[in-house]
Amino acid sequence: MATLSLAPLNVADRLDDVAKIMPQAIAIAEPRRRVAGGRRLYRTVSFRELADDVDRIARGLVSRGMNPGMRLALLVPPSIDFITLVFALLKSGAVQILIDPGIGKRNLVRCLAEALPEGFIAVPMAQAIRSVLPRRFSKSTFNVTVGRRLWWGGLTLEDLRSNSPGRKAGVGTLNDANPALPGGAIWRSSDREAELLRMTSDDPAAIIFTSGSTGPPKGVLYRQGNFDRQVTEIRDTYGISPGEIDLPCFPLFGLFNAAMGVTTVLPRMNFSRPATVNPRNIVEAIEQWQVTQSFASPAVWNRVGPYCEQRGLRLQSLRRVMSAGAPVPARVLRLMRAVIHPDGEVHTPYGATEALPVATIGSSEVLTETWSLTEQGGGVCVGRRFRGIEWRVIRIIDGPIHSIDQAEELPVGEIGELIVRGPVVTTEYVTRRAANALAKIEDRQTSALPLPKTLPEGAGASFWHRMGDCGYFDDQERFWFCGRVTHRVLTKAGPMYTIPCEAIFNRHAAVFRSALVGVGATGAQTPVIVVERNRDMPTGRGLDRDGLIKELRKLAQANPLTTAIEDFLIHPSMPVDVRHNAKIFREKLAIWAASRIHRRINVTRLSKDIA
Repeated sequence: MATLSLAPLNVADRLDDVAKIMPQAIAIAEPRRRVAGGRRLYRTVSFRELADDVDRIARGLVSRGMNPGMRLALLVPPSIDFITLVFALLKSGAVQILIDPGIGKRNLVRCLAEALPEGFIAVPMAQAIRSVLPRRFSKSTFNVTVGRRLWWGGLTLEDLRSNSPGRKAGVGTLNDANPALPGGAIWRSSDREAELLRMTSDDPAAIIFTSGSTGPPKGVLYRQGNFDRQVTEIRDTYGISPGEIDLPCFPLFGLFNAAMGVTTVLPRMNFSRPATVNPRNIVEAIEQWQVTQSFASPAVWNRVGPYCEQRGLRLQSLRRVMSAGAPVPARVLRLMRAVIHPDGEVHTPYGATEALPVATIGSSEVLTETWSLTEQGGGVCVGRRFRGIEWRVIRIIDGPIHSIDQAEELPVGEIGELIVRGPVVTTEYVTRRAANALAKIEDRQTSALPLPKTLPEGAGASFWHRMGDCGYFDDQERFWFCGRVTHRVLTKAGPMYTIPCEAIFNRHAAVFRSALVGVGATGAQTPVIVVERNRDMPTGRGLDRDGLIKELRKLAQANPLTTAIEDFLIHPSMPVDVRHNAKIFREKLAIWAASRIHRRINVTRLSKDIA
């Protein structure tokens, strides 16, 4: 098989380019303590300082023995050091392992162990945990402490900074290609300075874990090409320009900022639990820095919007708001549109850890056109595809689809599973690898390239990724999300989809959220609606449990999508993901519902027997 020659590419080089153009501009502002009067102080670094520190640490990693392609777990809170280390690892040729601590300690340790890290770059607490679990992390021998190093030994971040030559590489000579090294070759100078790997779009860059909201978290392999194209797609689609100021309530968005010449103002919040954010901290940062753009989950804006509305605040500088991770309710869109600049827009990009971004839609289109259809059971419109994405809706198959020839493309308006391909689409899971067979579809007909086992960026042209989401295209080629494929309820009369059915009941003033689950054997499931009450509903309506269920049953009978639903349950607080406080763990809820339904059946039978 011929070797595919790829041009050098490293997304970290974008930071060097920005540092040359706007060296003195602030790259990152990190919140510190408040001073008299309540104003918050910030630690800042310029783009030139950031780029120099990234280069210094990258060379320090290599000079201290880090090998190209080495897997290093990065466990550092969102900060200047975090962003610096991400770029340094990208530049050095390491493969960084990134996990949201919001998935819980048990999942965090399990995911780290499955990723087989060869070292940790982590804060003292994480290093302490690693050191007391030697069997799980037996390969982790290259360890760097960000902070105070105690009994576990290894290096510190300051060791990397002080041990780096800190100057540009010489011309050097090109060694023979080594197939064991990502990219195939490495430059080395005659005086043994720490030289950096020449990366290509094919080279592994990171392992990022899925949220685990619909199954065990899986490690997704990101390549340099995936990251580089993400920056381009986001910048061009939203018209982001150098010199803008962003408040990212999702840490990784700060990386896109630095690569685009956008200042990152880190908010004071617990990034793993966005629903607990103090809206005052977000609003104050926006006003103090005159932030022009901000990205956050709906859980954040659900707190910021009401906070501003109640106080009559207008965030005049904020022109671009982004929200993703879960469907964004119309009430949140309306609130945020009302408190930002009059010409501002709220965008809701759609995607997944494995493929991001895929599609986007703005609040203007949602509020004036699509949301009324959503409330009638039409699903949630996530918009039109990004320029580099190809997509299809295919007939749902529960099991592997080995070739695109086995996938039946569906016409406009028919619900199926969404599949995508393109440069931002990742090629594989590197943990729980059995999931690859269920998630990827080979398409040899459309690729003239050979198909190696490890696929380059161009693999997006050779494989489709199954999003695991069901929905349909409308006549404008917009995708309407109808729920997860695994969450559909398979009754004797046919499938029922979560998002369209739940929309019918979510309109009720007493309902905070609802969930459709199935009880019983697949193909003969009984559809059940579980409801969580709206705690903010004004008191005095006198609507008790039985009264609410009676009204929900009337709603069900009035809509053809829900006439088959006869069972309703009230849940005190549904199990949801910590990250977004919105993704309902329907698998857990189905077990809970089954226990209640079966108990009710048994009580009814017992009553009849007694009678």
